[in-house]
Amino acid sequence: MNVRTPQRWQLAFRHRTCLACVGMTVFILFLRVNVASAHEAVTPTSDVQFGGQCTEGLAEGKHVMTECATRWTDKDRKVYCFSGEGAKKSFLENPTENVQRAREFIAASSVETTEKSMQDFSNTDAEALVRQSIAEKSKANGGSFPFDDPLNGDHLQLALDDIDFTRTIDGYGFFPDVKFHDQRDSQRNYLIDFWVAPTDGQLQIQEIRIYKEPMRVDGKWILMARQPIPWWWIPASEHPGHLATKRGWEVMSAVERHAVQERLKNGGVFMLKDDKTGQELKLEFVDTHQPVRQLDNDGHYFACADFRVVGTKDQIYDIDFWVSDKNGTMTVDQTKVHKVPQLKSGQWIQVPRYDWKDLGDSHVVP
Repeated sequence: MNVRTPQRWQLAFRHRTCLACVGMTVFILFLRVNVASAHEAVTPTSDVQFGGQCTEGLAEGKHVMTECATRWTDKDRKVYCFSGEGAKKSFLENPTENVQRAREFIAASSVETTEKSMQDFSNTDAEALVRQSIAEKSKANGGSFPFDDPLNGDHLQLALDDIDFTRTIDGYGFFPDVKFHDQRDSQRNYLIDFWVAPTDGQLQIQEIRIYKEPMRVDGKWILMARQPIPWWWIPASEHPGHLATKRGWEVMSAVERHAVQERLKNGGVFMLKDDKTGQELKLEFVDTHQPVRQLDNDGHYFACADFRVVGTKDQIYDIDFWVSDKNGTMTVDQTKVHKVPQLKSGQWIQVPRYDWKDLGDSHVVP
């Protein structure tokens, strides 16, 4: 039997092929290791608290950005970042108190920063942003401005008429009042408020609320203010200043600012863990009730707000907020489910879990 000896070129080809296979295998293993490491290193931004800033730094009154290489996760899977192991160690000596101090510093910085940043902008800038936003959304929606009414879930199709005027409240933002009419019926008019405030050096729309809506009276459509009115209509002055005794609208603004911040962290949805059932509620802000009260026993301000279950029309939760004055800044300390939606005789109603009077004596905040 004749045995054929491989030619030199054949041996070289086989050698190169084996090297290529080994190289490809190493490369694939390298990719798998790095992808797995990257997957482990990445934390969803919705879980990272304070935008990745060092939590211990915030508790000490400092803004320190981190890459979140050093972190700690609490029982609710919230991730807190640190500038190093030393900062993490100091934080863990009293995590509950340090988180609260960090929140208070963030809240104080927010109002102060807004007040300073507003000096770089004017009413005209706010109106230009609102016009641009309306134009872009209308273009993407076949010429009409789409707006989901948070009160009842109606999908409105509106046409812009004009901006009536813009109000400014120092430290809180700009509030253009915009005139619309129903795309299908020009007699149905709306006044819709846009809350605009500077964020990271740029004006951004924080919230959109219906101020006045069409009501049928004696066969005609007239504009009627929706109750309760947005908190930014309550201050008599555009320069309200700072008083030792807080006013009701300041408490309401703290609640709604908190709702906006929580919504931004969760893709536009207000997430709340039901303190009784443990269920993660997905909610949309509707409005804050009036009046606001202050508890006599501990001085906390107490406000209620309605939130609608995402994707529903009439499933409304009543959520209570405990707000305190920390060095002149209103801060949300506690959130609790007050009333839950239940279906009774084919209709959704709110059923209370407790009465606010059970919290002790209180008085109305003017």
